[in-house]
Parts: sequence; structure tokens; C-alpha cells
Amino acid sequence: MPGSGYLTGMAQDAQPAAAPGVTRSAGPTGQSGPDDDSARRWLILGVVCLGQLMVVLDATVVNIALPSAQRDLAFSNADRQWVVTAYSLAFGGLLLLGGRLADLVGRKRMLIIGMAGFAAASALAGAATDFPMLLAGRAIQGAFGALLAPAALSTLTITFTNPAERGRAFGVFGAIAGAGGAIGLLLGGVLTQYLSWRWCLYVNVVFSVVAVTAAVRLLRRDRRDPDVRLDVPGTVLVVAGLIGIVYGLSEADTKGWGAPLTIGLLIAGAVLLAAFVLTERRVAHPLLPLRIVLDRFRGGAYLAIGLSAIGLFGVFLFLTYYLEEILAYSPVVTGVAFLPMIIALIASSTISSGLLMPRLGPRLLVPTGLVVAAGGMVILATQLGLTVNYAAVILPALIVIGLGLGLVFGCGLNTATYGADAADAGVASAMVNTCQQVGGSIGTALLNTIAASALSSYLVTHGTSAAAQADGAVHSYVVAFWVSAAIFAGAAAVCALVLRSGLLIQNEPGAAVPVAA
Repeated sequence: MPGSGYLTGMAQDAQPAAAPGVTRSAGPTGQSGPDDDSARRWLILGVVCLGQLMVVLDATVVNIALPSAQRDLAFSNADRQWVVTAYSLAFGGLLLLGGRLADLVGRKRMLIIGMAGFAAASALAGAATDFPMLLAGRAIQGAFGALLAPAALSTLTITFTNPAERGRAFGVFGAIAGAGGAIGLLLGGVLTQYLSWRWCLYVNVVFSVVAVTAAVRLLRRDRRDPDVRLDVPGTVLVVAGLIGIVYGLSEADTKGWGAPLTIGLLIAGAVLLAAFVLTERRVAHPLLPLRIVLDRFRGGAYLAIGLSAIGLFGVFLFLTYYLEEILAYSPVVTGVAFLPMIIALIASSTISSGLLMPRLGPRLLVPTGLVVAAGGMVILATQLGLTVNYAAVILPALIVIGLGLGLVFGCGLNTATYGADAADAGVASAMVNTCQQVGGSIGTALLNTIAASALSSYLVTHGTSAAAQADGAVHSYVVAFWVSAAIFAGAAAVCALVLRSGLLIQNEPGAAVPVAA
């Protein structure tokens, strides 16, 4: 989920000097090298998007396969959560390290290593003969995913420096990042229903063979930056802190927010991350230079991506439950039902990033997208019942949500990495994935807890008959949708305050100048 800066027709006449009170920040040059032909760049976009799709798909495609895997390998319900948690702990905990390694040893090398390792781990998990083997494969998947995701996004950041091309490229990438979860629902349903749950993992091998082959041919080896060093104290603190936060949120989802382990993990994670920030202010070569997140354009984009990931969970999880358990849709039909949202998200992301951002800037578009997405959630929250017409209620809501989130992801992803030095591109990209991962974990724990509490309260009041159980389930989904709508609306207000007004325009090599609108 990167930075925004564009050169509009009017901006081409801008003066080279920054306006008074405006800070000049390092950024892309906007000039393509002599060997960087357009066809190669767009092929590289395909490689990067395929790598990103592997990571994004994994969240939902494996969830669809879990019931079948549990029956096949005979593991308990208590163990089931670890199939998801093992991946998220490794992925979330190692993202910033993976981003810095991309800057340290090269984006091409880390992208290829990440994709090949992710595929090998997927094959291991898919061939699992028992629960420990499945768990090991999932953990290794997460570790290589943490190498793959930042390398993919930073490759895109460095490849597309021309403002017009950059807008279109990040629009496509944002569409993949936002719609990948819904694509996973469709693909997971098809593979599980017609082949086997194992193919939900084996499919990554197919993607990887194509992507690695193309990457080897298309990507040029980037030089190692001698100024980049590995910050060992910062690495230890942030890995431990992120694992504590992600693990604590997973425990909150299963054991409750008041469980001692949940509280202890969340407090420990927060303390470690605070120590990480203090450390980064003092070390000569920080893992995460604070200038990356303190820039209001990038900082606002990170907030938008993280907060939208919290609310987005409500769409995928609870609407999937509603379609399959209340309306009795099959997994494949459920996946197809999400296609309009995917189409709307792709259209909105590509149009907004390529055409609207150069004219309006992120401060207007990102909050607008969040408000539109909140409106789609309100449609679901007010119209769902035991019987509902998909075309009359769910379809319009999904289209509205897709249009809104397309604005957020297309513009937010572009903004989140824009202006970062080449030496910081990997870790700036890792922050995007970290915000997504932590936001998704918070959404999982928070919305699941709220929905479960709403269901329990409903059953206490209305009894536990079959009819009350069904009504209570719908009630819990509605409550979750209202909370998601509130999260989107609150995120819009926060992002409107944090993001700066104006556009980022390029008017001299190596500099990106924020110009007041």
C-alpha cells in the first residue's frame, strides 16, 4: 500500500525556488535514464504487481482453505488460529528489517530472494502432512513475505520517476493492494472447491516462477549505497516490538482484551517501539530515519493506509460470513459477489492516481475516499437483514466502497513513498506494509471482539433459538459495519488534519517541492 508527487501542466511553469515557508525535500528526479525504455518499465510493473499479489492474496486465500486443511490434518480449533498467526508474526515483525535489507543489498536481489523463498515456503506448507509442518511453512512464508513486499514497492518507486507514468503505475499497484483480499476470496473458493486446499498454497509457486523469470531478465542490478548500514539495536527493538503488538492483537481476538497475556504483550510491544523511536533519534545509521514518517505527506499517507486497513477488515470478513452463512452462497459465488468492488476499486485507483492527484493533491482525495467508503458501510449497516436482494443492496454498497478505497489506496500508496531518497526507498516502502499489517491485526481483534459481544448481548435478550441465532448473527455484522463506517469517517478527519495542502511538483533534478494549492 506510496507517495504522491506530480507535475501538472500548470506546475511546469513553477519557479525553481521553493515558495516562502515551504520545505524542500529530496525526491525522484523525474527523468528516465537513457536505457529505461517505457516498455521495460511497464513490464517491471507487472513483475512488481505479481509479487505484491502473492503477499496480499495470502491473507484471504488461506482463510478460505483453513476448514478443509483442518479436516485433512486433524488439528484443533485452538491450533487453527496459529496457521494465520505464525504468518502474521513473521511478516509483521520483520517488515522494517526487510525494507532496510532492500536498501542495503539491492532491491533486485531482495525481490528475487523474497519471491523464490515465499514460493518454496508455500510449497512446504501445501505439502504438509501434519500441523507442525504446516505451521513451519506459514512462518517461513511470512519471513520471506517481509523481504518481498518492501522490495516490490521500492522497486516501483525507483523505476517510475516520471510524474505522469508514476501516477498510472501507482494507480495499478494500489488497485492490486486494495483488491487483492477480494481476489483471494474468489481464487481460494475456486481452488478449494474444485481442486484442494493445498492449491491455495501451491498457486504461489506458479506466480513465483513467472515473476522470478521476468525479474531476472528485466531488473537491472542496483548498486549498494555505501551510506546504508544495518542498525542492530533498532532492528532488535522494532522486531520484538512489532511481534509483541501483532501477537497481542491475535491473543485479544481469541482470548479477549482483558486476558493477562494480551495486556502484557501489548504493553511490552508499545514500550519496545517507544524505545525504538528514542534509539532512532540517536544512532548514526537508523533503521527507520524519522524524516520518513515526520514528513506530513508521507505520515498522513501511512495513517490513511493503516486506518483504512482496520475498516476494510469489516468488508471482507463479516460480509463473507453474511453471504455464506445467512444467504447460503457457496465460496465461489461469494468470491464472484466481490468482483464489482474489485472493478470499482481498480477503476478508481488508476483514475485518481493518474489524473486527479496532479490537480487536486492527496489532502482532498484521500479523506474524500475514506468518506465515500464510510458511506458504503452505512448502506450495508442500514439495509442488511435475513433476506436481502444482492443487486439492490449489497452490489451498490460494494461499488461505493470500492470507489472510495480506490481513492485511498491509489493516492495513499503514491504519497507514502514520494520524495524518499533512493537509499531510503526500501524502508519507506516497508512502512506501508507495516501500517497495513498492524492495521489489519487491529481490525481483526477489534471488530471480531465487538461483533462477538454484540451477538452475546442479543442472545441474552432474545433467547438462543435458531431464529434468534440467525437474527443475532446479522445484528453482529451490522454492528461491525457501523464501527467500520465510524473508523473510515474518523480516519478521514485525521488525514485531513495531518496531510498538507498542495501538490508535490518536481522542478529541478533531485528535488520535490511542496507547493501550496
